[in-house]
Amino acid sequence: MIAYILAGLVLVVLSGLLFHRYWFCRQPRRRVPRTPKSIVSPANGRLTVIKQFSTPRTTVQKWNRGSVEVLCEDVAPRGWFLLIVMTPLNVHYQRAPSDATLLDERYHAGSFRNAVKNAEQLLTLGNERNEMLFEGTYGRFKVVQIAGFLARRITSFLNKGQAVRKGEVIGFINLGSQVAVVLPENVELAVREGETLIDGESILGVWT
Repeated sequence: MIAYILAGLVLVVLSGLLFHRYWFCRQPRRRVPRTPKSIVSPANGRLTVIKQFSTPRTTVQKWNRGSVEVLCEDVAPRGWFLLIVMTPLNVHYQRAPSDATLLDERYHAGSFRNAVKNAEQLLTLGNERNEMLFEGTYGRFKVVQIAGFLARRITSFLNKGQAVRKGEVIGFINLGSQVAVVLPENVELAVREGETLIDGESILGVWT
């Protein structure tokens, strides 16, 4: 009996390792739209929040249970805040929304609240996160990597001053997580809340 239990445990562990290695960490090829002014999603997941901002920082609240605050004034005085929620079934690599150069990157260790569990309440302010500020031909934008309770690790593949092409892989988040995007007002959005987005393929909007 003990031998069967041990064999079962070994099978579960091996299955988990294989899932993480060959499914969770997969990096499928993407067909990146090459129209110059299009902006693609940096993440694969569900778009849960679209909000306009006109203050230095924007705080998004839902169901009056917590909030997430992101610095926006380094992007533009007014614009758009978008939040994409990923589950363990989504691809967890992030891609550049547009051709640009990394101006600044700020990492926050955080307190690791569960980004997926609290997706509806947006209780992610205390999470480990990494803010990546970019500037391209048409303006600035920001990608914020937010890790979940099980992750505790964000990886950035860029260095300050590095140029990237639209759709290029820029980072990775382990397990449950969210990605926020800050765009200036001269972007015309092409998405709605509730849509499922594909990293590097789904068009968030276009520069105007």
